[in-house]
Amino acid sequence: MRAALALFLSLLLGLAPAGTAGAQSRLDYPARAGGTGTALTINGALDTPLIAPLLEDFHHRNPDIALRYDNLTTLAVYSDFLDDETDPRPDVVLSSAMPWQYRLANDGYAQPLESPAARAWPEWARWRHELFAITFEPVVIVYRRELAERFGAVTSHAGLLDLLTEHRQALEGRVVTYDPTLSGAGYSYAIEEARLSPRYWELVAALGSVDTALVGTTREMLEGLAAGRYLLGYNLLGSYARDFVSSHPGLEIAVPDDYALVTQRLAFIPRDAPHPRAARRFLDYLLSEAGQRAISELTTLGAIHPALDGPGTANALRERLGDALRPIRIGPGLLATLDRLKREALLARWTREFRRGTIGAAAPQETTPP
Repeated sequence: MRAALALFLSLLLGLAPAGTAGAQSRLDYPARAGGTGTALTINGALDTPLIAPLLEDFHHRNPDIALRYDNLTTLAVYSDFLDDETDPRPDVVLSSAMPWQYRLANDGYAQPLESPAARAWPEWARWRHELFAITFEPVVIVYRRELAERFGAVTSHAGLLDLLTEHRQALEGRVVTYDPTLSGAGYSYAIEEARLSPRYWELVAALGSVDTALVGTTREMLEGLAAGRYLLGYNLLGSYARDFVSSHPGLEIAVPDDYALVTQRLAFIPRDAPHPRAARRFLDYLLSEAGQRAISELTTLGAIHPALDGPGTANALRERLGDALRPIRIGPGLLATLDRLKREALLARWTREFRRGTIGAAAPQETTPP
């Protein structure tokens, strides 16, 4: 029954993966010689290349624990958790689908962690002592260098709106973003931006005016940008984008300096975790200065720990962007994302504004001088 309900809600809400596709689906780290072989199962919506350095560092520090990581989509993390037949049951659940993680914790599925690290964790990055943000990932703009050479760098939403308005013909069919009707991430970002920016709907119409391609994942956007199909991608998940851009010199990444949404991966220990002691050790590691340093130095996920201020940390981003950073808040407001009527209303307006831009673009327009 719980599995059927989860599947219904996931399909209703369009819960789709926000990141990449095709990564290895499972990682295993056996206990080393002399260890007890205590098993620890982690279900996560985080590609194996990104989480592997953390798992390896934790395993090095805890050689007595046999570790299994299952890489799932955000939909599968949620629906599999609610399926009583899932085997093995997870000891830790980790996902960037913040509303669904919050709902599980709010519905009583998470157990508290009362360690010193948990008590010291920033209040804005946790809910009670049950649900913890362990990464700090801005939502970004990625563009090809030839676009910057021709029109200038894009560093803000206001600059993007001007670009789309002033160079509509040159950008027609060359911009890509999330389809909020297909992507849980895209829908979540649309809700947050509609709250944040009085010009958001003007931007949606401008995206429609250039016949922006709508896709379901950051990976699709990045691959299209690398192949030259698109000149600019809007609202990509920053952690995946940073990793991809680092190996594609033709691309540039920008964290918008007028306002920048920040998403966080939320982790909790289920109340029915088969190995709660091992789970507490792992979550404590993720909250520790050592674990967070590994996040900042070995991955592109972004660390939260207040003692860290080097590259790849929340403090470094705040030093550069200040109040422009807008982390998505962990709290009851996330549940509004799951309200069917609110979802239908937002998507109806999004589609209407996007189509309005498309219709407006069909009208006669002046030719932009060369």
